[in-house]
Amino acid sequence: MVGNPAEAVAKAADEQTLVREAQAGDRLAFEALVRRYDRDVLRLALNLVRHTEEARDIYQEAFLKAYKNLHRFRFECSFYTWLYRIVMNVCLDHLRRRAARPEDQSPDALLAEPENSSVREDFFDRQMEHRAQANPERSLLGKQLGQQIAAALADLSPRERLVFELRHYEGLRLRTIAELLGTTEETVKNSLFRATRKLRSRLEVWR
Repeated sequence: MVGNPAEAVAKAADEQTLVREAQAGDRLAFEALVRRYDRDVLRLALNLVRHTEEARDIYQEAFLKAYKNLHRFRFECSFYTWLYRIVMNVCLDHLRRRAARPEDQSPDALLAEPENSSVREDFFDRQMEHRAQANPERSLLGKQLGQQIAAALADLSPRERLVFELRHYEGLRLRTIAELLGTTEETVKNSLFRATRKLRSRLEVWR
């Protein structure tokens, strides 16, 4: 449902006020900005790294960088876009560090459930679980496929994986992804194409 345009304008104006107050040193104003986007940032990090503790580390690092660099925000884009660019860069750095550690690339590690399962669980997850319990063979096949997908994702470069996840799991448009990553839409298309081709090749046996 499309929101009320007047409400959207008022929210944007309120956000600009909070940003200006935070830039002037008002810590409570910055905390108010954090509360607006903390769940979105944590969800995004969790979708990308699949581990609760690592997602929390990304969350904390991203907001710390936002706080330290808030004076550089010039209102040339929305605060949301500026913040998500920071999150993207932190996630990319994290994925690059992980790619350099082979022990972190095992399918079991990538498939590990967060300690707090409620962070990711939703109605559809519960339905899939009930269905798997009713059909052990399907459950086994689902687990094997999940391991193959996790291994295939681990084969992608950090940027390819980030673009793939943002497009298919976050549902973002290519133009939005390009804006968040500070690159061109054509570059994002190329990264998505390479990622899709690699995944199809790795998962060919399951087709």
